[in-house]
Amino acid sequence: MSRFFSTLMVTWFVLGCSNSESTPSTQKAKFSEELSALKGYFQIPGLSVLVGKGDQIIYEDYMGLADIDLKVPMDSVTTIQMASLTKMFSAIVIMQLADEGKLSLNEPLGNYSENSNIGDSIKIEHALSHTSQGIPGRHFYYNNYRFMLLGNVIEKASGKDFKTNMYERIINPLKLENTYLLLDSIQIVEEKRKVAQPYFLGGEPQGGYMIKETKLGYIDYGYSTAAGISSTVHDLFKLSRALDKNILITNTSKNKMFNSFRPGLPYGLGVFTQEFLDEKLVWGYGQYDCYSSLFLKVPNRDLTFIIAANNNLISDPARLIAGDVTYSLFALSFLKNFVLDLEEEPLFEDQATLKALEDRLTKKRSEFIRKKLMAQSLAATFMSRYSDHEGDLSKQILDQLFKHFPDYQDYGDLVLVRNLYMLKFMDDLRDREELTDFDNEFKEIGEILLEADENNPYANFYMANFFQIKELPDKSLEYYKNIVEAENFSPWWYTREAQKWIDENVPEN
Repeated sequence: MSRFFSTLMVTWFVLGCSNSESTPSTQKAKFSEELSALKGYFQIPGLSVLVGKGDQIIYEDYMGLADIDLKVPMDSVTTIQMASLTKMFSAIVIMQLADEGKLSLNEPLGNYSENSNIGDSIKIEHALSHTSQGIPGRHFYYNNYRFMLLGNVIEKASGKDFKTNMYERIINPLKLENTYLLLDSIQIVEEKRKVAQPYFLGGEPQGGYMIKETKLGYIDYGYSTAAGISSTVHDLFKLSRALDKNILITNTSKNKMFNSFRPGLPYGLGVFTQEFLDEKLVWGYGQYDCYSSLFLKVPNRDLTFIIAANNNLISDPARLIAGDVTYSLFALSFLKNFVLDLEEEPLFEDQATLKALEDRLTKKRSEFIRKKLMAQSLAATFMSRYSDHEGDLSKQILDQLFKHFPDYQDYGDLVLVRNLYMLKFMDDLRDREELTDFDNEFKEIGEILLEADENNPYANFYMANFFQIKELPDKSLEYYKNIVEAENFSPWWYTREAQKWIDENVPEN
């Protein structure tokens, strides 16, 4: 464990064990402290964060820099690329058009796109819910390509282009002065936009400790229904309140958006939705190579949490694409401090607190702690690319996870499988010998996932790579073929990687 992290964890644990009564001010103080620590851990140059309850902003902060070289601080009008949060805006426009009778969610998507090769069984609602691949409507597979086809739907149903719809239906009526679809660099100059500069996290490990170097990145220009909007946490809060008050769409349409498209799936229409400790969570995230964001609502508490950054570390380590926001340490910090009355519970575990873990596993805390262990292990595995210590910490956490929560066959999911695979991958990359760690857990969870959904491309990909590390190419081939031969899947990165491996390793007949 890094010296920075060791000191940080002790501080958090001491604060977490305080017997003082909780007050709103102490909740906010602990939240602020944890955000600052997370910002440092993930080396995020600048953060914008807001928590709202009803119409009131109860927490707001701007941490760090929008421009490192010029030492420009983040502020309330500094815009950040929100990437896939654009999907929420697009879904609102679709629902408006449905409310107006200009389209039906049950119409074939192909009716609106002449060259998409989309069959009639794929409906508009399937693209909106990321259930268009495989058997339409059955499984959730996040797919930008199919979601982008909704641009044709909006334009043909309304008679106006996508941009015009976004401005006339959402941005202008709500007076979102710092929200815009970003086409190119000329637009930034002409519209005099204040933009957070984009950054990568890079660097090389030295002496077992993280030597991190933040590097200037790039802005992703262009937009579609799937991505491309820039905004601020203030403007996104205005959007959130408009949804709460049914200003943009009817309550019926909002309920369709905010509820799972099919029981057991993590997505509604344009947004994710899930239950955690008896609380409904509605959320979305954004992730570009150099930007990230999270938008999280707790409807029963009338709470909204919005955070954005000028590197991708809010989203990337947590694998939010899989549909579980509780893998985000940022989300867990918000939930424990503002929703679950667990602000005294430390956000992170270290070697000392892990030894005392059993004493804290009360009924109330147990589920939160399990998710926290999974989230911290995932974050440490991500950061292990910079330090062996983080990989070792991730394994220590997983040891405790499986010790105190041995029913991993029940709670194991796609993200946990990926975490276990990435630990093996990093060990293999460094020629370390710990290549048998958690083999049984990995294979059991992976097989359970594929038994439930044999076409899941991510599960197949992780299993294929696991057996590649184990030098069992015949087993790898089995899983790679599942990816490339699956019907009704649009090619994506996993398809290309699987086909590349087959081409390089399977001789032609």
